[in-house]
Amino acid sequence: MPNLDELLRFLSLLSWILFGIYVLAVFVRSLLTEGFKKAVRRLGSAQVGIPLGVSLLVTFLSAALVFVPPTNVGVVISLISPGGVRPDPLRAGLHWIVPILEREIEYPIIWQNYTMSAKPSEGQVSGDDSIRARTSDGQEVLIDSSIIFRINPDQVVTLHIDWQDRYTTDYVRPVIRGLVRTQASQFSAREVSSSARRNLETSLERLLRESLGEKGLLVDRFLLRDITFTDDYAKAVENKQIAFEGETRTLYEANQVRNLAAGERDRLATEAQGRSDKYRIEAEGRAAAILLEAEAQAQALDLIGKVLEQNPDLLTYEYIDKLSPNIRVMLVPNTAPYLLPLDGLTESLNSDSALNGLDAQMTFTTTVLPSVSIQLSQTLTSTTSP
Repeated sequence: MPNLDELLRFLSLLSWILFGIYVLAVFVRSLLTEGFKKAVRRLGSAQVGIPLGVSLLVTFLSAALVFVPPTNVGVVISLISPGGVRPDPLRAGLHWIVPILEREIEYPIIWQNYTMSAKPSEGQVSGDDSIRARTSDGQEVLIDSSIIFRINPDQVVTLHIDWQDRYTTDYVRPVIRGLVRTQASQFSAREVSSSARRNLETSLERLLRESLGEKGLLVDRFLLRDITFTDDYAKAVENKQIAFEGETRTLYEANQVRNLAAGERDRLATEAQGRSDKYRIEAEGRAAAILLEAEAQAQALDLIGKVLEQNPDLLTYEYIDKLSPNIRVMLVPNTAPYLLPLDGLTESLNSDSALNGLDAQMTFTTTVLPSVSIQLSQTLTSTTSP
C-alpha cells in the first residue's frame, strides 16, 4: 500500500511503452501486407484504440490517486479551488485529486535540524557559518547554534503560500541570526562565558518559538553549541585567570599557615591547660589529705581528751611507757629539778678506789610526779688490776 502510487506510475509508464511497441508492430505488419494507406487507417481502428484506452486509464489512475506517507503532509495546488490551493492539507494515506487540474506537493513534518557552525563539516552551509555578534561591552563573539523544528501540519498551506520550500534558507536562517545578534548585545562578554549563557539560550528559544510559530513552524529546542571570543580577548581572559589562580593559591597557602599556627597554639594551650588541671588536682588532693589528717587528729585528740577527763593518771602512764630503757638522764624532785649526766657519774664511780673490784649498785630515786616514784638502777662493775 505505501508504494501504490509509485506502482501506478510505473504501470502507467510501462503501459505506454508497451502500447508504443504494439502500435509500431501493427503499423509495420499492415504496411508490409496491405500498403501504406491501410496501415495508416489501421492506427485508428479498435485494434489500436483498446490498448490506448488501457494506457490512458492507468495514467489517469496514477495521476488521480495520491499516497501521502506518515512523515509528510500534502498541499494540493488546484485550478478549480478558490485561491488556487485546497484549504485543507492531505494527511497520511490515499487521496484523490483531479488529474491535470490539480497536483500535490509534499512537505516533511518530521523534526528537522538546522545548524550554523564555524566548522566546515557541520551545518547546511559549507565554510564558516557561525554568527558574529557583539556583546554589551563591545566584544566580538562567534556563536555556533542549532535549532530543532518541524512544520505544523495544520499550517502547512500557509507556509506553502508564504515560503514554499524556501522556508529554511529564507526564513528560519535569517530569523535565528537576527535574534542571536540582538540578544547577545544584552549581555556582557563575561556573562556570555559564564552561567548567564543559559539565560541567553532560554530567551532565544522563547523568542524563536514565537517568531517561527507565526509562520507554522514548531520549535523543539534551540542550542548555543559554542561561543568563541577573539584571540586578543581570549588571551586577556587567560592571563586574568592565571593571575586569579595564582592569587587563589597564595591565599590558600596563607590559610594553611594560619591553620597550622592556630593548631600549634591550640596544642600548647591544651597542654598548658592539662598541666594546670594536673597541678590543681594534685593540690586539691594534698589539701584534702591534710584536711582528712587534721580531722583525724582532731578526732583523736578529742577522744584522748575525753579519756583523760575520765582517767587523768593515764597521761602519767603513757609518759613512763615512752621512756627509753637506755635513758642517760635522771630527774630529781620536782621542786628543784636537776639533770645529771649518768655518763659522768659512771666514770666517777669507776674511778673511785673505794669500789676496788667490788660490784657496786647505785640506786637513784626521785619523784617525777607527786603520785608516782621512779627508781632507776644501774649496776656498776669494776675490776682492779693486779
